[in-house]
Amino acid sequence: MSYFVFSKNSDNVMCSLYRIAENQVDLDNLNINKDDYKIIEDNQGNFNSVKFNLKYAEKYNNNTIIYIDHGAVSFDKQQLTTYINNLKNSIKQFLDNNPNHSLFSRWNDYNNQLSNLNLSTIEFPLNKSLEQYFNDINQPSFHPLQLP
Repeated sequence: MSYFVFSKNSDNVMCSLYRIAENQVDLDNLNINKDDYKIIEDNQGNFNSVKFNLKYAEKYNNNTIIYIDHGAVSFDKQQLTTYINNLKNSIKQFLDNNPNHSLFSRWNDYNNQLSNLNLSTIEFPLNKSLEQYFNDINQPSFHPLQLP
C-alpha cells in the first residue's frame, strides 16, 4: 500500500497534501512526527498517478482522498531546467541536513542522475512529467513530495 500524508484536521481543505510514500518503509523514513499528520493508505495506481503528475490529491474527506486530473503536462527546455534546479536544491537541502538518513544514498543518487541529465537528448516540448520521462526510460524516478 501507498500513503498520502496530509495536514491534520484539514478535512475538505484544498492543498493540504504534505508528502507521499510509496510503501511502509518510505513512510517510516519521512522526517515527520506521524501524530501531527493525517495519513491515508491508498493503492499503487493512485500513488503512481500522483507521482507522475497525472492527478493531484486535492484534499481528503475522512479517509477518502479526492483526486483531480492534473491536466496536460508540457515543459519547454527552460521550464524543465527550472524544475530540475528547484528539485536539486530541495534534495541538496535534505542531503546537507541528513547525512546519516537511511534514504541518503537514494536521494544522493537521484541528485546525481538529475545533474547528469543531458537535456539535448530530450525532444521538446516534453509532454510528460520528468518523473514519467525517467520511468519510461527505466531510470529511477521520485516525486518531490517523496523527499523525506
